[in-house]
Amino acid sequence: MAYNHLFQEFVASDDTLRIYAGENLVFSSRKDRLLPLMEYLGRFAPEHTEVVIFDKIIGNAAALLAVKARCREAFSPLGSELAAQTLAEYGIAYHFTRTVPTIQRADGEGMCPMEKLSLGKGPEEFYQAMVDIINKSAAKDS
Repeated sequence: MAYNHLFQEFVASDDTLRIYAGENLVFSSRKDRLLPLMEYLGRFAPEHTEVVIFDKIIGNAAALLAVKARCREAFSPLGSELAAQTLAEYGIAYHFTRTVPTIQRADGEGMCPMEKLSLGKGPEEFYQAMVDIINKSAAKDS
């Protein structure tokens, strides 16, 4: 199936993430950063394989989580060279409208903290690091 039409709809939407199993939309979110992918992994990933991911930004962190989500194809208006290497290494087809060396922080002052955290980690190791960060954050908030 060609996903170009669905990708154009996604880019025009306010969604930050959409995940398809075949032609069925199984998850979408408007949350920021990696939270949508982490939510998907926690709630739905065991039920689906060979998913197609549309994400507004795919850095190496998102690429590692896409591997864990058993993604077969990923689309994004913006991806990093690090993400492209990771996706290619795991045999995941990817389509980036624009490719940059690394994903930058929102203020443009250096590499995104999640891109930095993902360096040298495999999918499971990075996922566990994210779970730890989320759990620490939740413990602080309670």
